[in-house]
Formats: sequence, structure tokens, C-alpha cells
Amino acid sequence: MELRVLEYFLAIAQTETISRAAEVLHVTQPTLSRQMAQMERELGVKLFLRGRKKITLTAEGMLLRSRAEEILELVDKTETDLIQSETSLAGTVAIGCGDLAAVQQLPALCRSFHEKYPQVRFDLHTGTADQIQERLDRGLADVGLLLEPVNVAKYAFIRLKQKEQWVAAMRPDSPLARLEAVSPADLKDVPLILPQRLNVQSELAHWFGDLYPKLHVLFTANLPSSSSVMVREGLACSLIIRGSIAFWDEKAVVCRPLRPALNASCLLAWRRLQPMSRAAEAFVAHAQSYFAEEERKEP
Repeated sequence: MELRVLEYFLAIAQTETISRAAEVLHVTQPTLSRQMAQMERELGVKLFLRGRKKITLTAEGMLLRSRAEEILELVDKTETDLIQSETSLAGTVAIGCGDLAAVQQLPALCRSFHEKYPQVRFDLHTGTADQIQERLDRGLADVGLLLEPVNVAKYAFIRLKQKEQWVAAMRPDSPLARLEAVSPADLKDVPLILPQRLNVQSELAHWFGDLYPKLHVLFTANLPSSSSVMVREGLACSLIIRGSIAFWDEKAVVCRPLRPALNASCLLAWRRLQPMSRAAEAFVAHAQSYFAEEERKEP
């Protein structure tokens, strides 16, 4: 399967018409239709449902779209990493991160690196630790901020000093908002939103103890942004990392710390023994020096 044909396919998937895709790609409609028909024959599956006004994707087409986007993203990143000036460092450093307080440490790190290598740019991708690990493993991310617990067997990492604090988020008029801190007993009969990550659920299960099997878990969520809508509408209370609510409207959602306190650490991680671009290698070396210097500055 040629990359050019994948680009054709994505153009049709995005524009939902052969005519518009042909305009975007600067090819004729017959050429585009012929390439897609040949692709379907070669794959032995139907990729498109052709309606009167637009084209939609079949289940197989949706799977191919997801894979094609990853393939072309990786090709683009590889080309960018390889085409570098012989006299100065250039390229892109792909950073994966979650909605974490530790993200606040990235601006100073990136600024100091950019001052040394002004031709390097950054690609930021937000996701859970599991999603960021998957991007690291596929070569789509160079480094990632990962909320522990994570399996670090495949990674080298820097453990950041800043702790991530678990909190309960609720509406301001919730009875829980009157408390200074929230205990497992306070949450026993409250509809809850828990993180989707199973290893994080295990951490919370340990915190709840014997009450965990009796909880009323109404939602699980991969990122706090969607759960905030449910909290704001009064459907449930969400257990999240405090750093993830930095941009939430405090008039609509408030948070209270857990009692006993539950904290977690973050890692800035990258794959062991995996070839990296010169820009990514330089960024990792810079991060190691940067955080070592920050640690020396602490009293």
C-alpha cells in the first residue's frame, strides 16, 4: 500500500466527497475513484458507503483511517527528524503529557532548550499515561510525562520532585464542598467518576480499603475534561489530580483534598535503547542537566 494512496484515502475521509478531495489533492475525480476502487479490491473489504451527498466510512474504513493517520504522522516525524542542518540542530521534539501539575515545569524546560536550539520546535500531545506510553512505544512521542504507577521496564526516566495530589471535585453546592477534606466514608454513597486506568483504580482501591466494592461508580473517564461536565451538572463527584483542574471554572466546580492524603509522582520518560533524532537526544540530555541543576538549587 503506497503512502500516496493512504493520503488519497484520508482526504476523502476528511472531506466526505470525491470531488472536494480531488480539488484538495489536485488530481482528477476519475483518478481518485479508480485508486480507491483498486484499494478496496486489494484489501478485499469495503471502505466507503457512497451516499447521494456524501461518503461515509464503513467499520473497516474507520479502522484504516485510524491506522493511516498514525502511519502518516510517523512518516512526517521521521522525515522531519532526518532532514537536519549539518551546522545547527533542527527538527521536532514530540512530548506527550497528561493533565498534570507537572506540566507547569515544561515551559521553563522548553524555553531554556529553545534558547540553545532555536530551530527545534515542539509537538505536544495530551493523553493518559497509557496513551502516552503507547505513543512512546510506537515512536510517535520522544518523551512523555507519565503519572505513576506505571511499568518502567522499557523506559529511562527522571522522577520529578513535584507531587501530584489526588482530590475530589464537586459542585460548590454539594454537601462535600462544606468539608475541609474528604474521607472514604464521605464518598461511600456518592455517585463517583473514577479514572479509566486500571492501575490507578488499584491505587484508589487501596485508599478506600473495604469500602471500595460498595462504591457507586457512575462513570469512568480517561481525561478530566469530560468528567468536569458531569460534575458541573451534578451527576457525580470526580476523583482526579489537582493539576488537571487548573483551567476549570471555580464557580462551577470546586475540589477538596483526600484524607488521608493520596499523592503520586510523575516521570519524564523515554524509551531505552531506541534510536532517537538528534533533536530528541539533545532534549533528553538537556532535561537531565536541567532537573539535576534544579535539584542542586533546593535548600
